[in-house]
Amino acid sequence: MRTTIALPTRDRTRSHVFLRDGLGLETPGDLADDGVPEPLRATLSDSCEVMMIPTGGFKWVTGQLADEPMDAATLPPPEGPKQCLVTIDLGSRDDVDARYAAAMALGRGMIEPESAPWGEYRAVVADPDGHLWQLTSR
Repeated sequence: MRTTIALPTRDRTRSHVFLRDGLGLETPGDLADDGVPEPLRATLSDSCEVMMIPTGGFKWVTGQLADEPMDAATLPPPEGPKQCLVTIDLGSRDDVDARYAAAMALGRGMIEPESAPWGEYRAVVADPDGHLWQLTSR
């Protein structure tokens, strides 16, 4: 079984750079005219991936069609952090620190690297669309 987590994005290029360079995730696929793999997805594990779908297309896929333009440039700015948290286990504190620093250059820090009360070392960063990514080590 394969699981795909679909998230809306306003800017495929910006999301691609964040996933690849900020989070260090593999983004497989053939490149579209904009130089970004189509579909834009990032591998989280052998059985799980996240797919970034342009906002207009996301509304179409989820049945939320409206009479608004599908051009991302005319859409309102993204809201604050979304109510979805994608967690990536990186294996070591050094990896969490390094990935957090790289992601901060492309996104927005929510929780600096810390020892969580439940025993994990973690950090949380928001991507350019406000989706939350938790980076952990045990």
